[in-house]
Amino acid sequence: MEHLVKTDSEIERLRESCRMLAEVLTIVESEIVVGMTTAEVDQIARNEIKSLGGKPAFYGYQGFPGVACVSLNEQVVHGIPGPTEIEDGDILSVDCGVNYKGMISDSAFSIIVGESDSADEQLLATTLESLCAGINQVKAGATTGDIGAAVQSVLDKGGYGIVRDLVGHGVGRSLHEAPEIPNFGTSGGGRTLLAGMTIAIEPMAARGGWEVDVMSDDWTIVMRDGSRSAHFEHTVLITDDGAEVLTARD
Repeated sequence: MEHLVKTDSEIERLRESCRMLAEVLTIVESEIVVGMTTAEVDQIARNEIKSLGGKPAFYGYQGFPGVACVSLNEQVVHGIPGPTEIEDGDILSVDCGVNYKGMISDSAFSIIVGESDSADEQLLATTLESLCAGINQVKAGATTGDIGAAVQSVLDKGGYGIVRDLVGHGVGRSLHEAPEIPNFGTSGGGRTLLAGMTIAIEPMAARGGWEVDVMSDDWTIVMRDGSRSAHFEHTVLITDDGAEVLTARD
């Protein structure tokens, strides 16, 4: 695992990449309105990344055609931006990454656009709470199982389906690195984290079951039972005594 520890120079470049991404996502979130298409959301992200001097990390990744993954309702992740219009009350999830001087950041948020439903509000609040619980477990010597168990505890308590086929991951030199960070697990299990490693923690939860399917576009992942879903993600630096959330927004 020592090879996953980043150099001081890499960490500084990743901090800047993450700062850019946090700014991009803040602007994207502020501009989303009912009636906008998912392609227009993607275009905002594209414009902001370019204006800040970064490169989109997702565009072209394994052939992905967008700058951001823009997913609606039962689409939990990897939605392809397109002509679909955002409707009043939709849950919209945006997942994006920036490449700055070879270092890649990764972060995601979910929001309810327009009029909100209390059950959806609770889903989003609990999923975000589970992300915070996972981050709170992070420090040198902790394990991926510590993170997964903390995330699972919050989501189980809320009665939500925890997506098990998709996981968080190491990030930095590439978009997906070791180790995998599942959103369920046993404290003390999994891989041990070292100071200087950088990981993306990303709980995905739904109001129904946990099983997912891939749509015919070979990208968009949907909840099998059609239940509404949420996704939050931060890139985190592991330190000796805790975590530095590199993609933190105000």
